[in-house]
Amino acid sequence: MDRKWRFFLALFPVWSVFLGLALSGAMLLFLDLNPLDVYGRMVAFAFRDMYNFADIFAKAAPLILTGLAFGFAFRAFLFNIGAQGQFYIGCLATVSCALYLDALPGFILLPLCFAASALAGGAWGALIGYAKARFNANEFLISLMSTYVAVAIMNYLIRGPLIESKGEYPQTDVIAPHAIIPKLIPHTRLHWGFLLALLVAALAYFVLWKTTLGFQIRAVGMNRESARYAGIREKRVFVIVFLISGAFAGLAGFMEVNGVQHMLVQGFNPAIGAEGIGIAILGNAHPVGIVFAAILFGALKVGGNMVVQTSPVPSSIIGIMEGFVMLSVILSFYLRRRIVTALEKKKLRRD
Repeated sequence: MDRKWRFFLALFPVWSVFLGLALSGAMLLFLDLNPLDVYGRMVAFAFRDMYNFADIFAKAAPLILTGLAFGFAFRAFLFNIGAQGQFYIGCLATVSCALYLDALPGFILLPLCFAASALAGGAWGALIGYAKARFNANEFLISLMSTYVAVAIMNYLIRGPLIESKGEYPQTDVIAPHAIIPKLIPHTRLHWGFLLALLVAALAYFVLWKTTLGFQIRAVGMNRESARYAGIREKRVFVIVFLISGAFAGLAGFMEVNGVQHMLVQGFNPAIGAEGIGIAILGNAHPVGIVFAAILFGALKVGGNMVVQTSPVPSSIIGIMEGFVMLSVILSFYLRRRIVTALEKKKLRRD
């Protein structure tokens, strides 16, 4: 494939974003709203002051991790659709740790919450990998259904053992101040967890492209039969991949509970898993691409929320925009694969 085609295909994610925004703009026209005016105000609000600007990265932190939860598994051509459930399991683990071990000092409690969320999310994900390895179960369906189980567990615990002290609302008590991730920029919601998410993304890149395990994961993703003949134990890879992917999603729970919410509320952030899928596809399942895609989604959330609060734009428009962007990204991924396949066939016929 020559450089011209490579450059053309590399721009597909960018074009898909513009296509998604154009489709969202068409929806705004049906509401008698000027898309250019709405988008202009979104950009203005998102970068209006330091608080809003910092909030973009605060919202991007958990999205980076749920994007990695899908993208890491996709490198082995596995579909982790259960990041939402793994996220909730991570939330339960970190809030339980913060509430029941609050007598510990912060420099001990925070790492314990971090480890608890990663281990809980990883263990939940590893169950999916085990079902795939042991019974050759469809990981798409198993991971999807595991989310409903995780939601049921969370609802039971929040309405039971973890319910707040008065017992009136389906939420936990607020965690202790020393269990909260310190602010990166004072008087904003941006905390040190964003830099931690960047480190996790760097770790994912290192594992995938600089280690033997990463080579095995990518080999299984490219051709399972060839990987098997090369001596790679694909069933072991299935379990490890879902273990690591689940840990990423569980850490997103740590970011939200200890970084922003400071408690666990029933049914909060119900779309973070689905958003992670779109972010991973937009970022071509590459850790660096996932980081930039998550920041883009963070900007859409911040700017969109401000526009909704200050104008007659319906609140659902944010979800519609994200949905159109994700659909456009998936469509661009499909078209890119078709073009690449056609170019490879053409080259083979020429040779």
